[in-house]
Amino acid sequence: MSPQPGPGEKITSSVGRGIPLRGNDIDTDRIMPARFLKAVSFEGLEHHLFEDDRKTNRGQHPFGDVRFADASILVVNANFGCGSSREHAPQGLVRYGIRAVVGESFSEIFLGNSAVLGLPCFTADHASIEKLQTLIEQAPDTLIEADVETGVIKAGGLTITASVPAALRDGFVSGQWDPTSMLLAKFDDVRAVAARLPYVNGF
Repeated sequence: MSPQPGPGEKITSSVGRGIPLRGNDIDTDRIMPARFLKAVSFEGLEHHLFEDDRKTNRGQHPFGDVRFADASILVVNANFGCGSSREHAPQGLVRYGIRAVVGESFSEIFLGNSAVLGLPCFTADHASIEKLQTLIEQAPDTLIEADVETGVIKAGGLTITASVPAALRDGFVSGQWDPTSMLLAKFDDVRAVAARLPYVNGF
């Protein structure tokens, strides 16, 4: 499993085994149930990913399947991450070890929350996602390579064309995907601007 990228680190590709999670409209409450949002930090959230789904499915959920242990590329279907805007959902995925998500479509808020954590989300058509999920289910040890810049995803003999939104793609490949770290890196400039603003410094 590759380490979580650090602030300013360029993210050009992700390589790892896959975990197939079938189903449309998987919302953030299923990814990270609401009762875990009261934590004062994100530490430990990875242990609660899909907790209710895993209990309901009695060990048959992909995140409880030993065949996909230590997988780092999640493959999903349409409208993944819909529902509430909780950033705990992508936080849990990143802390679990997910380094890329490949799917048919994503909630816009989930997409943005993932990007600022260094988690690229690739979009591909339904037929390509179906082929990739089936390949992973049949051959769990298959390595997947997802290229952020080109969108090309290779897995065994399968090659599919996906994409990352242009602005997010450019941020990943340039290392400018974490706005908080970029702000802190030039905080002297921030202080200088704040000192000139009457509504910050003049009262």
